[in-house]
Amino acid sequence: MDWWDIVADTLAAEFSDVPDLAQLVRIVVRLLLAALLGLLLGSEREYEGKAAGVRTHMLVAIGSALFVLVPQQAGIEPADMSRVIQGLVAGVGFLCAGTILKRGRNEEHVEGLTTAAGLWMTAAIGMACGLGREVTAILSALLGLAVLQAMPRLVIWVSRLTGPPRRPGASSANRQTPELREDGPRLPPRD
Repeated sequence: MDWWDIVADTLAAEFSDVPDLAQLVRIVVRLLLAALLGLLLGSEREYEGKAAGVRTHMLVAIGSALFVLVPQQAGIEPADMSRVIQGLVAGVGFLCAGTILKRGRNEEHVEGLTTAAGLWMTAAIGMACGLGREVTAILSALLGLAVLQAMPRLVIWVSRLTGPPRRPGASSANRQTPELREDGPRLPPRD
């Protein structure tokens, strides 16, 4: 056996984790779906001018899918998968914490909470893709996008019907500000 045969055999052994075409297609579909759903949520954040945009959301979704896909392929016991998921949720929590900022001395002025929650949800959607729960992932992404897009408008509509909040600070989304008192309701800035 010459050196070329040794190299070829070694390469074949290294790339043997995908035994057939069906498994390869399954991996590609799961990772691509995670990337596309991350793109969907990240596009909304980038359109709103937030720090965590398309690339960040896509990478979080793909990484989350990969973190659950690889142990699943390796034959990890379902009970042990919960530890992988717990570690992933904690790790993404640290990433999300980096997007949250407190501005000024006002304790109520915090930015980045919605972006952090969106990243956290993107990780969950990526996990669903990696575990082969594609329908759950798609429905969750659509619901998340609806929350990001529709809720600010719904809050304004409800505040028009019900008036200002009864107690100060009752809701950061419909808090009465000088702009609301003078010019009527406006869409609140989204973080």
